[in-house]
Amino acid sequence: MNAKDFRRIALSLEGAEEGSHGGAVDFRVGGRVFATLASVEQGYGNLMLTLEQQAAFCEELPQLFLPIAGGWGRMGMTHIRLAAASEDVLAGALRAAWKLRVDKNARSGRKSSEPAKPAMPMRKRRHARRLKQ
Repeated sequence: MNAKDFRRIALSLEGAEEGSHGGAVDFRVGGRVFATLASVEQGYGNLMLTLEQQAAFCEELPQLFLPIAGGWGRMGMTHIRLAAASEDVLAGALRAAWKLRVDKNARSGRKSSEPAKPAMPMRKRRHARRLKQ
């Protein structure tokens, strides 16, 4: 598998759209990211999973999955080695990340096709908090 396959499979999921996050390609549903190609130059696709899902994937297929280093990995962000993955495994992993995001969107009342509201820049948030005090 490669980045082209990752993109094709991610975009085949219902409501999935391609976007950009920090200059890297990402895939969203309901305006929220479920996967990225931020580490494609190192041969990885990235999945947003729960810690439990991450542990299960890494335990079952350690040659394919590993937590992203640092804080992102401690929040469930997981690398998948694209060259070593089969289409079935990649599709299943992307589907798991997509479903997690769809379920979170449903719990928050966001429709899968509804875009996220743009975040207020940090500077404005701090200013708004000061005004409330």
